[in-house]
Amino acid sequence: MIINPVTQLKGEISVPGDKSISHRAIMFGALAQGKSTIYNFLQGDDCLSTIRCFRQLGVNITVNNDIVEVEGNGLNGLKPSKEILDVGNSGTTLRLMTGILAAQPFDSTVTGDESIQKRPMGRIIKPLSQMGANINSINENGCAPLKIQGQQLNGVTYESPVSSAQVKSSILLAGLYAKGDTTVIEPAQSRNHTEIMLEYFEGSITTKELKTTVKPAKNLSSREITVPGDISSAAFIITAALIVPNSSVLIKNVGINPTRNGILEIYKKMNANIKVLNQRTVNGEPVADILAESSLLKGITIEGDIIPNIIDELPIISVAATFAKGQTIIKDAEELKVKESNRIDAMVNNLSKMKGDIIATSDGMIINGVTNLEGASVESYHDHRIAMSCAIAGLMAISPTTINGSDCIGISYPNFYDDLQKLI
Repeated sequence: MIINPVTQLKGEISVPGDKSISHRAIMFGALAQGKSTIYNFLQGDDCLSTIRCFRQLGVNITVNNDIVEVEGNGLNGLKPSKEILDVGNSGTTLRLMTGILAAQPFDSTVTGDESIQKRPMGRIIKPLSQMGANINSINENGCAPLKIQGQQLNGVTYESPVSSAQVKSSILLAGLYAKGDTTVIEPAQSRNHTEIMLEYFEGSITTKELKTTVKPAKNLSSREITVPGDISSAAFIITAALIVPNSSVLIKNVGINPTRNGILEIYKKMNANIKVLNQRTVNGEPVADILAESSLLKGITIEGDIIPNIIDELPIISVAATFAKGQTIIKDAEELKVKESNRIDAMVNNLSKMKGDIIATSDGMIINGVTNLEGASVESYHDHRIAMSCAIAGLMAISPTTINGSDCIGISYPNFYDDLQKLI
């Protein structure tokens, strides 16, 4: 993909459905009694992997564009897969589904692509094993492929060393099947879509500060779900509108869950011109329209408890920081190293090729604002967020930018380039 410089962005768009919520809607629909209908489902590769896996587990799922119908089998109605379950590039599918499979009365083997087979799974194997799960890394390296021998689980209280919605959700889903209550305590608040959706499906779950407890369930009730636009996808368009002169873009129906909207808080501190309009609640999730306009951004320090809230947005925030006045320091973001790529190195390498002033640190980045970037040939590292971040940077380069391996955007935002073109 070649990105050419632009002089302004104008218009109104809707971004695809939230990836995290789309995953969970399939899973909870599969475990509920009756038919659940999901609207604005994200037709991205990762979410389609979740559909494929649950079909293999005996769940009838019908897809009609962005409307998905799930005929729930009930909590105890999943069937053993005749083949290895392949999650593709989806860490969410792997980690959450493992929590469910650990409690089934059958064995399963789960794998994924080359990237997934490098991502750490010990962070879920340890707590699930404490619950009585029998999970083995086939290559004995703490990564997929995983052999899961279904067991009766017991509730535990687990103090997680990392703030991770995937870890927390894996444990909570396993807790639906456990004997006794299951509690997860986090060092900082991670996204809470699982808690919201579990309550919406009439599960019993309580959260007090950083402590979340789920009770074993006898059944879940089917539901209709309208998936809000993904704020992690909207982040790319918002950033583009902030850094490109003479721009004004309205993004409709975006999820603004407080555990996900940290990018709005960060950009407010950076002096961004953003308005949150028409706020409302849709199946438990807060939703709004976001108006973003050209801004004179300033550098800040980003660290601490907000990092789990913005972990997926840090690559595009590094692009915004490249055009901010002064220095931006990102700390406490070691988690970026174990995403689809090492996102610290990926952004530092690419923005450096474009003559940005950015260096890697052990837990983040230091970025000094520059006036212009130069177009360059950059790498996606097969990471959708890296590809889209570089595309937005390319809008403000003084010459064309080539993104190698750009097809990976299909993981979360298949129409990204088309939506950008609408605004030019």
